[in-house]
Amino acid sequence: MAKKRERRTIIRDILKEINKAKSIKPTRLLYSSNLSPQMFKEYISELLDKNLISEEKEKTHKFFLLTKKGKDFLEKYAELEAMIKNFGL
Repeated sequence: MAKKRERRTIIRDILKEINKAKSIKPTRLLYSSNLSPQMFKEYISELLDKNLISEEKEKTHKFFLLTKKGKDFLEKYAELEAMIKNFGL
């Protein structure tokens, strides 16, 4: 049975996908996040509220961008993962 992803891992994955694309449309991000539409909306709402991502609108299209705070989160998360790996956990 597949292991369930943790909340912080899902957040990291969403932020990494936005960072990789520079700006990304919601539908593409939904597919790459592998979440249900309901769960996706909840995570995006939280990330917007916490200012980790921003939303840009261009005519009829909407895009998500990573904020400075979101980039800082990814950097710190990578440091934490490296530390955990160094301790063999």
